[in-house]
Amino acid sequence: MTHPQDPRESGADGRRLQVETHGLDVIGDAARKGTPRTLFWPWFGANVSVLGLSYGAFAFGFGISFWQALVAGIVGIVVSFLLCGFIAVAGKRGSAPTMVLSRAAYGVRGNRLPSVISWMLTVGWETVLTALATLATATVFDRLGWGGGSETKIVALMVVAALTVVGGVMGFDLIMRLQTVITVVTGVLTIVYVALVADHVHWGTVSAVPAGSAQEFIGALVFMMTGFGLGWVNAAADYSRYLPRGSSSRGVIGWTTFGASVAPLLLLVFGLLLAGSSATLSKAIAADPIGALTTILPTWFLVPFAVVAVLGLVGGAVLDIYSSGLALLSAGLRVPRYLAALFDGVLMIAGSIYIVFFADDFLGQFMGFLTTLGVPIAAWCGVMLADLALRRRDYDEGDLFRPHGRYGDIAALPLLLTLAATAVGWGLVTNTAASWLTWQGYLLGPFGLGGKSGAWAYANLGVLVALALAFLGTLLLGRRRVREQEAKAPSQAAGEGAYST
Repeated sequence: MTHPQDPRESGADGRRLQVETHGLDVIGDAARKGTPRTLFWPWFGANVSVLGLSYGAFAFGFGISFWQALVAGIVGIVVSFLLCGFIAVAGKRGSAPTMVLSRAAYGVRGNRLPSVISWMLTVGWETVLTALATLATATVFDRLGWGGGSETKIVALMVVAALTVVGGVMGFDLIMRLQTVITVVTGVLTIVYVALVADHVHWGTVSAVPAGSAQEFIGALVFMMTGFGLGWVNAAADYSRYLPRGSSSRGVIGWTTFGASVAPLLLLVFGLLLAGSSATLSKAIAADPIGALTTILPTWFLVPFAVVAVLGLVGGAVLDIYSSGLALLSAGLRVPRYLAALFDGVLMIAGSIYIVFFADDFLGQFMGFLTTLGVPIAAWCGVMLADLALRRRDYDEGDLFRPHGRYGDIAALPLLLTLAATAVGWGLVTNTAASWLTWQGYLLGPFGLGGKSGAWAYANLGVLVALALAFLGTLLLGRRRVREQEAKAPSQAAGEGAYST
């Protein structure tokens, strides 16, 4: 199967869309096309969602001022997506999915642990996005008097789920075309939304929001990191793997970071202005992050808003379901990629039903989900970044699929570092709004940070600590292993029948 040189050129030659046959296999030289700038489209399309506006209310929930929230948002968004850019370099150096390239650090079968965590995170994100799109649609229909009850939610969920699952099952070609359309449509309609509600911004009220403590600022910053880039690092190489191996690494980093960051940054600024202008709106966003934004819209723009909300959320969910299918294969499931994506779609629908019809506190559960899985993903990211920094050569494609190759079967050091960093990280995060997470924060007392009710309880230090511990540990202790791997002669390339789990 061939792939488009530029997503905007897809279909120009009259080719039919078909289900992508690539799974965990390495993309051959003939199919590696395009330039780093083509990465702008999928990353922008996946992050242009109006959910970015709601992060303004989320940030104020930490008890900080507008300027503190703005700095936390800028730093958190840019730095976290910069991490995605660094890991995306591995894609063009190895032309395999992110969680296959991770085998170089963890071993072929040792990598199953981070693959399972990655799978859980991406399934969780696609579930959240699908549920939000369903709730937003129901809110719009209710305001229009068309009925926003259970029947509307069921139909909306079916439509959103169908769009997401079809995109994930069809694969790369359809996703790239879809993301280009989403980028244009949502970009234009979001600008219209901002223009229509600009008169709801009251700078005097926003500027009067009192400043918070350093701990509250750090908590907001970490939340921004986990809500944006750290939610994507485990999929960062899934699209750069289609680029030629000789593509500019700086270009890959730059276009990934820019494409992913630019929309969230702009949306966050306006979201802060809106939420800071109305405590009522800010509180409503916590319960229904997208639907609450419709309460300040004129009736005639409700349908276009529903379109922009659904498309933006679907854009992110499609990338998630594609990557979650790849992560599930890397975890050991032996089925075609499209069946893995379909299986994840079923789980996504089940999870969305729970959020839409049964969950009482969306924001509490959402924050708990982000911080809990954000810790082990941050640890994996630290290992991956350090391992990538230590390498001087491209990955050996064949040995990524051979337990007895240079990367080994199970690498003890990175696994132990990941588990240790996660254990420390979970001991330094809390979330009292989610009852199933009250066991966390067990190190806040022993480390002299005031316990689960002290000033540091909601700073979410565990995410940063896990990232730093795993990165430094791998950088200090993993150099010899990497040098031994790179000293070996190239192996035979992995064929279609290569070991793939």
